[in-house]
Amino acid sequence: MDIQLEALTKKRLEQSKWAYTTRRINQEQEFQLLHGKLIPLPGDLLLARVDEIGQHKRLELVSSRRASLFEGDEIVVVYGNRYAPDQFEGIVPDHLGACRLVAAGGVAARLLNRHDRVKSATRITPLGLLADKQGHRINLSSARLPKVDLIDPTPLVLVVAGTSMNSGKTTACANLVKGFVRQNIDVAAAKFTGTGAGADYRALVDAGADPVFDFIDAGYVSTYRVNRDTLLDIVMTLGAEMAAAQPEIIVVEIADGLLQRETARLFATPFFTDWIDGVIFAANDALGAQAGVSWLTARQLPVVAITGILTSSPLAQREAEGVCGLPVYHTNSLARANISSYIFSCLKFRKQHRLDSSKAVMAMDVEQG
Repeated sequence: MDIQLEALTKKRLEQSKWAYTTRRINQEQEFQLLHGKLIPLPGDLLLARVDEIGQHKRLELVSSRRASLFEGDEIVVVYGNRYAPDQFEGIVPDHLGACRLVAAGGVAARLLNRHDRVKSATRITPLGLLADKQGHRINLSSARLPKVDLIDPTPLVLVVAGTSMNSGKTTACANLVKGFVRQNIDVAAAKFTGTGAGADYRALVDAGADPVFDFIDAGYVSTYRVNRDTLLDIVMTLGAEMAAAQPEIIVVEIADGLLQRETARLFATPFFTDWIDGVIFAANDALGAQAGVSWLTARQLPVVAITGILTSSPLAQREAEGVCGLPVYHTNSLARANISSYIFSCLKFRKQHRLDSSKAVMAMDVEQG
């Protein structure tokens, strides 16, 4: 037969290292191993053997602890696409043959490209797809949060975007959360796009956000190569869950840079942009800050401040302030009471102004009608 099912013992699965990307899957259920002539799908779980250690020498576990990898280890990871200019580009293969571990959070893919400064990706051999006791393959979508149609618009929404990967976005988000928490402001947080990574999620948890989500909670291991409808699904699902907790403010990180395809698509989605009350932009240098702010303001998005790697240099910070005409905050200073209070007040003012403008337009329409 082309497709076979193999029983998996509880002991074997307990000895396997389960990646962060599998965190919503119930490890106590009965599993089988499905192998043969199968075409993997994004989000499918697989049991794999580590063959040759490369760039990723450790695997982020469900707990976010980084466990050392050894050749011969069996790991449970997830098929997915990855877009990381500083590391790898990978896509889901069309077979269960040998592939690569392209992200420490636990993403298996066929390697397309890598940055010159990183080693080749760790080689793994898929032993089969994980299946339930009925023999159906297990996908992250089976454990996702429910889809929704509406989001409570009450909380303020602050988005952190940037020029590129490693521009300082996650650090900025964590410090913003800490600053709001210090002001006794209830804050929820999420990462809407990117590749599953426990460190990013835990940074928001450690800073004091509650609740915290990422796209894995919506059933996606990454957002590379997804369409606009999928992006909207993530916004709706995670946005509704955060708003339901009734925070005063929601902090959202958008991965990679503005020119990355899915990031650009998200900022071209009216529902998402209409939901936003403010944007803080993270950049690596002053020219990047100027370009990013111009890109966002051309789309009528309210940029309230600049931060990021450039703030490590007082000269770069001064250049950005001069060319952009916006406050430029060192990422660590975002946790300060005076700065977090100012940002919160700025967002609150913008939201109220927008509501008043909408009411004025509605009243004008009624009069004309």
